[in-house]
Amino acid sequence: MLLGFLLMILTYWALRRARQGKVNVWSRRFQLVSSALYSLGHGGNDAQKTAGIIWMLLIASGHLHPKEPIPNWVISICYITIGLGTAFGGWRIVRTMGMRLTALQPIGGFCAETAGAIALLGSATLGIPVSTTHTITGAIVGVGSMRRFSAVRWGVARSVVLAWILTIPCTAAMSALVYLPFRLG
Repeated sequence: MLLGFLLMILTYWALRRARQGKVNVWSRRFQLVSSALYSLGHGGNDAQKTAGIIWMLLIASGHLHPKEPIPNWVISICYITIGLGTAFGGWRIVRTMGMRLTALQPIGGFCAETAGAIALLGSATLGIPVSTTHTITGAIVGVGSMRRFSAVRWGVARSVVLAWILTIPCTAAMSALVYLPFRLG
């Protein structure tokens, strides 16, 4: 959130004398770069977490020795799955984040994606797993609140945070429902 806020301030200051039309044209072009960087961070972060879990399951089930590297097929499947999930389900998230959470202009989209990319690529470089949805939501809230605090629809933000909080216990409950019949049978 802070990174998106600060990047928006710096960008506005740097472009304070530029014409709005020209800023929009260039912002749309730079959004191609910022979205590509964000996508790189997304794949480098989320796909690696999934690959690590599958690798650990292969070791725990005896299919791999702990010193064996992650098989290429696991890496490929994880990246393909992340790509397909983003291609087919990502638009709903993009719509919620970019239109319902706050209305983003091209310059705001560029700043939010750049802030998210910096957070993702920085954390991936340091080996810190983070959620791509958390990073982009924080960046968008930061960009939106830079314009004015009321530009952010805080009810939508609250719903997103509630979904994050409920994800882990709901996933645990679903896992137990799948696991227990096998364990008892």
